Formats: sequence, structure tokens, C-alpha cells
Amino acid sequence: MADKRIFLFLQGPHGPFFRQLAKMLRKTGATVWRVGFNAGDRAFWWPSEGYLPYRGAPDDWPGRLADLLRTKAVTDIVLYGDTRPVHAEAVRQARAAGIRVHVFEEGYMRPYWVTYERDGSNGHSALMDLSVADMRDRLAQSDIDMPTPPAQWGDMRQHIFYGAAYHWFVMFWNWRYPSFRTHRALPVRTEAALYTKRLVLMPFLALERQWRTSRIKAGGYPYHIALLQLEHDASFQAHSPFSQMEEFISLIVKGFASGAPAHHHLVFKAHPLENGKAPLRRLIRQAAAAHGIGGRVHYLRGGKLAQILDQARSAVTVNSTAGQQVLWRGMPLKTFGTAVYNKPEFISDQPLAAFYADPRRPDAKAYRDYRRFLLETSQVPGGFYSRAGRRQLLRMVTDMMLHPLAPYDGLAGKAETRSHDIRVVGGRG
Repeated sequence: MADKRIFLFLQGPHGPFFRQLAKMLRKTGATVWRVGFNAGDRAFWWPSEGYLPYRGAPDDWPGRLADLLRTKAVTDIVLYGDTRPVHAEAVRQARAAGIRVHVFEEGYMRPYWVTYERDGSNGHSALMDLSVADMRDRLAQSDIDMPTPPAQWGDMRQHIFYGAAYHWFVMFWNWRYPSFRTHRALPVRTEAALYTKRLVLMPFLALERQWRTSRIKAGGYPYHIALLQLEHDASFQAHSPFSQMEEFISLIVKGFASGAPAHHHLVFKAHPLENGKAPLRRLIRQAAAAHGIGGRVHYLRGGKLAQILDQARSAVTVNSTAGQQVLWRGMPLKTFGTAVYNKPEFISDQPLAAFYADPRRPDAKAYRDYRRFLLETSQVPGGFYSRAGRRQLLRMVTDMMLHPLAPYDGLAGKAETRSHDIRVVGGRG
């Protein structure tokens, strides 16, 4: 029963989503506590009911966490992403103690879904151990018609606004948390400044992006897409062979130069939240010049992927969730990191030069089955940042958290309970 559940929230997505989720859980009779590590965490948790500030040193966190789990009799831990140090330690202790771990992430099926899983996400997701054949078995008795994803990211402005606000709170109001250390490489002041600059320049960047996109589309040449990611993102740092985006850029340009037909072009597409910390345009220009293909390599800053992807011949990425949009279109895709969609049925295993020379298409039917499995299990309609997105998400995900079965296990239940599991665990009804 919900009234016996005691939830401990750690760090969440920027903005009020975690606070609103806690409010919903309390209405079910559950108890909710929240550990805050800085002024940004505190700012978005108001009023302060259940708030537990952590002002100790990073090295003291394991002991403090163990004490909280014991004294508060915690049954569930809720967090956003599982790789930052405070979260990785929480997952480790929770597993040892038999405590449920609820992990939120940006949607694997972006742009308009959120990912909800148990125990781990991305490279630590239970999806990594499930084959397409396993998924088909679990889908055998499900006949729900899944919706088509919208072609836009629903709450980009709000995402950037809350990111800027969070870092400004940390920068100017953090004196009560003297031992706080960010899990990212960038100093908080730099991060806040980059978010603010991005927010102010959004209209001008959009005009530049539209101009460059129109030039590529009007060029008349075949082109391939290289999907860039945020260098500090957990999926890039924890689940890839690269430590810097420059390494990926150099590898891709070299492979393209040696394998692609001479009349083909290469387009590097930046992440929509790219903050300008890394000089990507300069790095791409230098790599292209070094291989003698400067006139055939282009850079696009952010924006909607669909506008440029629809006419592309193939795509490469480290492990971006945008790879799902490539596969959904039936286009060849090659990855270099660990991703939940790294299945042999639809990810190319060709050497890079051979891929650019003659990229193999994915098994479209296998990908449709994979996509349907995700949409019936861990992909929840809604978003973290816009008001409408949060309302839609909260309608679904609260019951999923209270359900005894994890999302992927819901479709593996017995036939007589299958219908109920799909409705509740899959978030559809």
C-alpha cells in the first residue's frame, strides 16, 4: 500500500517537477523526503516540507546516506540519472538494502516522452539485457496501438530557463552549502553564464540556423549526418569511449574522407542545448581541412533534427537518443558508445569507411517492434519543463511508481494479469 511507502528524493531535473511529483505521492498516503545538495535544489522545493539539506563533504555522503536510509526507513529512492557520484552511491546502497530505485531520464523516444525505469538508465538500463526476440515475446499478447512521436521538442525554452535559474541560485545563494561540488567539469559560474547567454541569443541563433539549413537543403548534394552530444552529458562521459567531443569529430571526419563518395557531404548537427563551451565549429573546420574535404563538411547549431534528417543518407552518433529518430525513418545508423538501442538488427557493424561507402539499412520491422516495446513500457508521455508536459507526465507516472512491477517486467507477467499490467505499468489506459 502507498501509505507504507517512504520515498527519498535526490537530485532531479531543473525546475518544479520533483516537487510536484512529491506532492502527488503524498496524496496517495506516502511519506516523502528530499535531500538538497545546493541552493538550486532548495529553490525548487517549496515549501520546505520534508527537505533535508546536505552540507557535508562529498566523502561523507555514503555515511550520511546510510544513516538516512536506516533512520527514515526508506523504501524507495527517486533520482534523475544514475551516474553522478551522489546518485551512483545511492543506487549501490539501495540495491544492497533491497530498496526500490526509481530513475528518471530524458526520453529515449524524444522529443515528447520521458523515460521512467527501475534501478538504472542508459547503459545501466534493463534494456541492455533484452534482445528484440525477448521484447517480441513480451509483446505477444498486447495489441495497443502506439502513437507517432511529434516532430518537435515541446519545452526547449523552459528547459533553458530553468537551467539558467538553477545555476544562478547556486552561484549567488549557496553560502549554506560550502562543501558542494558540481558533478560536471564546468564551474557553476561558467555554466550559469552559458545558460544565460544561450537564453538571450535564442532568436538570433534560430535565424542563423535557418539560413544554414536552407543552404544545405538547397545544395543538391547527398549528405550524411553526424549527431553531436553534450560533452558533459552522462551518456557521453559514462557510456562512450571518448572523453571529449573533439575525439569523435576527428574520427568521423577521417572515416568520411576515406570512405564516402567524392560528391557526398557531411553535416555535423549540434545538440539543441549545446552551450558553446567547446569550439565545435572551429574543431570541425580544422579536421575537415586536415583531410582535404573542407568544402564538403558543414556545422549546424541546434534546432529541430527533422528539418535536416529527412533528406539525409545515413547518420552516426556516439549514443545520442536522437539515433531513435534516424531508425524510425529506416535510415542506416552507426554508433560508437553504449546505447539502449544498440541491437544488431538495426545498428550497423560496418567499419566507418565502409559505412560511408555503402551504409546498410536497419531491419525496419525489428525496430518497429523495439519502439513499440519502449512506448508500452518505459516511455511516458509528457515532459519535465513545461507546465502542460508536467501535468501529462504526472497523470501517468505516479501509478507506475506505486506499481510492484518495473516497467519492462509488466509485459512479462502472467497472461491473466497482462491487461492490467499494460494499463498501469505502460502508462496507457
